[in-house]
Amino acid sequence: MRALGEQDIRTSFVNCSKGEAKRLPLPRDLEEQPWDDLDFLGWRDLSAPDRSYIVTELHGELMGITLRFPSQQRGFLHRSMCSVCLTTHPGNGVSLMTARKRGQAGRDGNSVGIYVCTDLDCSLYVRGKKLPGSGRRFEESLTVEQQIERTRNKLAAFLDTLAA
Repeated sequence: MRALGEQDIRTSFVNCSKGEAKRLPLPRDLEEQPWDDLDFLGWRDLSAPDRSYIVTELHGELMGITLRFPSQQRGFLHRSMCSVCLTTHPGNGVSLMTARKRGQAGRDGNSVGIYVCTDLDCSLYVRGKKLPGSGRRFEESLTVEQQIERTRNKLAAFLDTLAA
């Protein structure tokens, strides 16, 4: 992913108002992001623990979305799998995040959801740059490049449902 600046990020959001996009908090460490290893920029809102954001390129254009997720805690023995990168995590490592749909459907309250790594570090897990809470990912027969492509396709399929 190419490095993004504040203006790029704020103008990319499609499921919130321009005012909301202008006010949302950005990651403090934008300059230090591992851009070459990211398929999308994802971050949690530290001031509102039930909110997260994703910005990525979709069909040649930047697209940002706001996400919400429940704050209920799961037991450490509970394991879940991310639908985007297929990484398993114990406890709260995976959350059902929902995004308001675009346009009138979103204004009418319609949303779509996906199970995703709570820390939104899918790109780093797939590349082996970060280990999940269990300390390892399961082995796959796909190459890392194929896993990266699958991750991108799964995220793109989810983002495409926002417009449907």
